[in-house]
Amino acid sequence: MFLFVAFLGLSLSAAVVLTGPVADSSYVAAVYEHNVILNPNPHVPLSRPEALQHMQKNLDIYEEQAARAAQQGVQILVFPEDGIYGFNFTRSSISSYLETVPDPQQESWNPCTEPDTHNNTEVLQRLSCMARRHNLYLVANMADLQPCPLRTNPSSSCPPDGRWQFNTNVVFRSDGLLVARYHKQNLYWPEVAFDSPSQPEIITFDTPFAGRFGTMICFDILFHEPTITLVEQGVRQFIYPTAWVNMLPLMDSVQFQRAFSLGANVSLLAANLRHDQRKMTGSGIYSPLSATYHHAQRGDPEEGRLLVARVPVLDPLWLNQSVASEEGVVREDSTSSTATDSEACQQESCSTTPPSDSASSVPPSSTTFISSMMYDPYTFVLLNETEGEVKVCNGTFCCSLQYHRSPQSSSEELYALGVFAGTHTVFGRFALQVCALVRCAGSDNASCGQEVEEAETKMDFLLEATFGTKYVYPSVLASKLVLEQPEHLETSATGRVSMKHSNMTGGLVTAALSGRMYHLDSQ
Repeated sequence: MFLFVAFLGLSLSAAVVLTGPVADSSYVAAVYEHNVILNPNPHVPLSRPEALQHMQKNLDIYEEQAARAAQQGVQILVFPEDGIYGFNFTRSSISSYLETVPDPQQESWNPCTEPDTHNNTEVLQRLSCMARRHNLYLVANMADLQPCPLRTNPSSSCPPDGRWQFNTNVVFRSDGLLVARYHKQNLYWPEVAFDSPSQPEIITFDTPFAGRFGTMICFDILFHEPTITLVEQGVRQFIYPTAWVNMLPLMDSVQFQRAFSLGANVSLLAANLRHDQRKMTGSGIYSPLSATYHHAQRGDPEEGRLLVARVPVLDPLWLNQSVASEEGVVREDSTSSTATDSEACQQESCSTTPPSDSASSVPPSSTTFISSMMYDPYTFVLLNETEGEVKVCNGTFCCSLQYHRSPQSSSEELYALGVFAGTHTVFGRFALQVCALVRCAGSDNASCGQEVEEAETKMDFLLEATFGTKYVYPSVLASKLVLEQPEHLETSATGRVSMKHSNMTGGLVTAALSGRMYHLDSQ
């Protein structure tokens, strides 16, 4: 999993209260961050009754949360990846958890009202009845078994055991009808229990309250297929179950979720698992203009969290080409923020020019060093002064920074500007151009790029670079993993991206412009 953006938000309480008028161009969404009940011995195969008994424990919690969501007028509810059974299974030990999910594009089936149509579909029936009972669209992630023609076609791509096992999203209409099935394309190491489909699946579904949604799973969000293909086809509303492992300074869950929403100009309903030992937490409901999210802090009780928010409809066909501009109001457990006119312009990919105080003319700094960040060799330059201008390059890709530390900043905190242009190759392969201003973990150069969660230094800055891709994701992450809204974002016709920010509410942990070079992934 990997990097991207930001807006101001703060989770305070598990209680979620909606207020304000209902607008025709908005809908009420919920995501549930689930403290999954695990199989203590996932490598040991179970009988089907034993596997069902385990899954029913998690589904009982889903049922409780669906009831809570329905009481708040939720129209679509999203549960996380691996939430029904957990993780660390082998290909054989997960077999009792598998159900064959029919293709809704080939067959109309309501598991709740037609339970006898297919055998061994207890989980599908439970989810279908959950959606029907609470009158909402429901998205869950489960394990799907599909037969393949190993015996009749030995040259096919079938696994040796003659079946495909997929990490799968299922979507149920509010009457229980199964309306979408998506098989995860980009498996994250080590998902040994599952296969990747031979061809990427581009899956959407329509709703009566918000039009069209696309869906993907966790690691998919980093790749062109299916995610960017959906974006390029005009899909602007995304369902995103995930089991995201947080990794600072560039790969925190809410940091990346917000970034994708802003950079791709889409809404994102992101449901993560909660598992402290694996550093799993961070879920949210994002539109290009607001963020409602929860990120557990150290010492917080390890428990689930339901987030509810009113979201503007972004499907232009549903709106008759009139994109919603109003934001709903939310609640008690988060703070939403609204983008400025310049940010809205940036989101619509309009051409603008960089601010007049551009740092692009600054010559590259002579004293640079290499340090590892996110397993990649970044070229860094230190910020040694209270204020100044620096520039650092990796080949022909250069990052420029103007900065000013607040007078109350800690003199002991070390900061550096880093640049990377190349292919990331650990736990996945993808091409990047990244500019990142980071707080170093210690007082020596080698600590730059290491994980930091807190900072006292507030900094005004202008960060700029010219990218070779239109997919650039800006982020500002403050102390204790709080997202901040960039004060000013601009993109020029030449690919120059500028991010300006001041008056921080917390100390700066990371400020980054992350370009995703999808077209270079195969090289």
